[in-house]
Amino acid sequence: MSERWLDEIRWTSDGLVPVIAQQADSGKVMMFAWMNRESLALTVSEGYAVYWSRSRNRLWRKGEESGHRQKVLGVYLDCDEDVILLKIEQQGGIACHTGRESCFYRTLKDEQWQAVEPVLKDPQTIYKK
Repeated sequence: MSERWLDEIRWTSDGLVPVIAQQADSGKVMMFAWMNRESLALTVSEGYAVYWSRSRNRLWRKGEESGHRQKVLGVYLDCDEDVILLKIEQQGGIACHTGRESCFYRTLKDEQWQAVEPVLKDPQTIYKK
C-alpha cells in the first residue's frame, strides 16, 4: 500500500501531528494526542488508534493497558494539513486515564478549573500495576 498520503501532512519539526479523537455518534471530543508517521499508518491499517507517547517516547496503542480501545471510523485532515481528526467509537465508554468519559472534564468557573464530569471507574481498578 502506498503511503504517499502521509507526505501531504504538515508534520511538526519533530515529526509529529496533533490528533483530536471525537466520539463519532455524539460529536464529543474525547481526547487530544500526537501521532508520528508510523502511528498514523498503523492506525489506518489496524483500524484502532495508535498514538505516539511523548512521555514514554514510544508507540502507544490506546487501551493497551485499560482495554479502552478506540475503533477508528474515519480519519480527517484539516484545511491547513497540520491536524488530524479521528472519528472513533470509544470502547468501554472511557477515554481518560482518570476514569472519565473524556479527557476534557474540567471547565473554567470563577477563575478556577472545576471537574464537571464524574469518574466512571476508579483508575486503580483500570490500571492494575
